Amino acid sequence: MLFEPTRLLAFLLAGVALNLTPGPDTMYVLARSMGQGRSAGFVSALGICVGGLFHISAAALGLSALLATSAVAFLVVKWVGALYLVWMGVQMLRSKTGPQAVEGLQPASLWRIFRDGVVTNVLNPKVAVFFLAFLPQFVDPSRGSTGLQFVLLGLLFDATGTLWLVFLAGVAGGFGAWLRRNPRFAAWQQRVTGGVFVALGARLALQERA
Repeated sequence: MLFEPTRLLAFLLAGVALNLTPGPDTMYVLARSMGQGRSAGFVSALGICVGGLFHISAAALGLSALLATSAVAFLVVKWVGALYLVWMGVQMLRSKTGPQAVEGLQPASLWRIFRDGVVTNVLNPKVAVFFLAFLPQFVDPSRGSTGLQFVLLGLLFDATGTLWLVFLAGVAGGFGAWLRRNPRFAAWQQRVTGGVFVALGARLALQERA
């Protein structure tokens, strides 16, 4: 048996608590759900999930250790991710607002929403460092392959996080549908969504290495 039951339970509880803590991934899904509906929210959550798979693979291969020890690698990934988020936010803020403009807004394709979710997650170096710092605490070398344990724990964490994001997308998508039926509120939501992305980019840029 790869995992001791109490250790696995502790991991699940800690993982759920961390998933419930608001962060860039949560804000991305909420913004997409409120702006374009449940389908967009679900697709964005799937994008975040795929981004998590990248970090799990990277950590297993030692790339997370590189980000944790190399200041240059950390800064490159951090600034690319921050600029990408700010760019998305500025595009939203520059969109025309007002009742007529809102009615004519063209929603992003589901493919673009998925892609942006993946990129947003992949280009956040804090996620990679998190996997490196958090998962090893629950790996027991005496119970078999540490690499396999690492991957399985990462998949479990990614799955629980995705379920939470899907739930949020469902709730926020319903509220967003009401907003879109009210043009003035929809225009306000467009500005807020753009502001959220700019804020996420600034927050990522200001983060320091652990």
